[in-house]
Amino acid sequence: MSDIKAVILAAGKSTRMHSGFSKVLHKIYGKSMLEYVLDDIRAIGIKETLIVINNQNWTGRKFPLPKGARIIFQKRLLGTGHALRQTQKVLSSFRGDVLVLYGDTPLLTTDTLRKLVEKHRASCAACTLLTVTLKKPAGYGRIVRDEKNDIVRIVEEADASLYERMIEEVNAGVYCFNAKEAFRALASLKPKGPKREFYLTDAVEILAKRKLTIDYIHTENPDEAIGVNSRLDLARAQTLAKNRILTKFMDLGVGIIDPITTHIYNDVEIGQDTIIYPFTVIESDVRVGRKCKIGPFSRIRPGTVLNDGVEIGNFVEIVGSSVSSGAAIKHHCYIEDSDVDKGVNIAAGSVIIKNKIVNRNP
Repeated sequence: MSDIKAVILAAGKSTRMHSGFSKVLHKIYGKSMLEYVLDDIRAIGIKETLIVINNQNWTGRKFPLPKGARIIFQKRLLGTGHALRQTQKVLSSFRGDVLVLYGDTPLLTTDTLRKLVEKHRASCAACTLLTVTLKKPAGYGRIVRDEKNDIVRIVEEADASLYERMIEEVNAGVYCFNAKEAFRALASLKPKGPKREFYLTDAVEILAKRKLTIDYIHTENPDEAIGVNSRLDLARAQTLAKNRILTKFMDLGVGIIDPITTHIYNDVEIGQDTIIYPFTVIESDVRVGRKCKIGPFSRIRPGTVLNDGVEIGNFVEIVGSSVSSGAAIKHHCYIEDSDVDKGVNIAAGSVIIKNKIVNRNP
């Protein structure tokens, strides 16, 4: 899609996270929150992304930018509207659409983003936003509609009246703007609150007052609206992300005996009819074949390949190693940077580092 670009707002100070670096760089099952958002953007075909950051809490953190991504600095933290303004110089001649997201929303789905963009284009709206209904919407901006049920503004909770606080439809923090109309609206923003910040949500009211179309899609999954602001939020997001990963594998024919105690990271492949026993951890960059048995109490670390029919028993840790078909490593073993031949049975209590274990009696 050459006529649409993405902007990720990721300049927060991580105050409630109590962290020395940006909250969007905190990882959930091997992948940072920012990477979740970037992956979703790429999956719907957007090739160029601007990431607005505050350099202060990115200092010393290495983050490999994917192709088509570019960093924009927000030197003064004056709110989300001000953050989006920082992209105007880069997008000054752009006449397409801009998908705007927050970097701390790792549970958005590609299906929802695709539907949002499609709805925006079909309606030729100035802005299309994502909404969700929450029974306890504390902390979220409320969607205010007129008598025709059209969206006329988003009111932040701190500014909401008692009636407005009772509204259960809230802003999920994902927008698709016509770029030209967005920057016109941003130019009209007024600073608000004790910090004198410019709120991106106020752009919606400005566009509505200009009689431009404000459209929306509604997600039935409230998990997608979760923004991670604290360690507690992060733990909750981790649980939800874990369940998504495990469900995906079970749908593909992987047996997971106890999903509560099993942890599988992103970037893992597991073949059909493999059985994962309780208290097993499989980290990123691991490939597991068909009809394997792993666990309980096993840890499979990055760079490991387990071929078909491998058995990994209790209290086994393997890192950066290749285990050939039919091999068995059954109890209390540590294997690092090694190759294990077909049919090998490694005895209990073995520690093998940078070695090749050959089956002399194949």
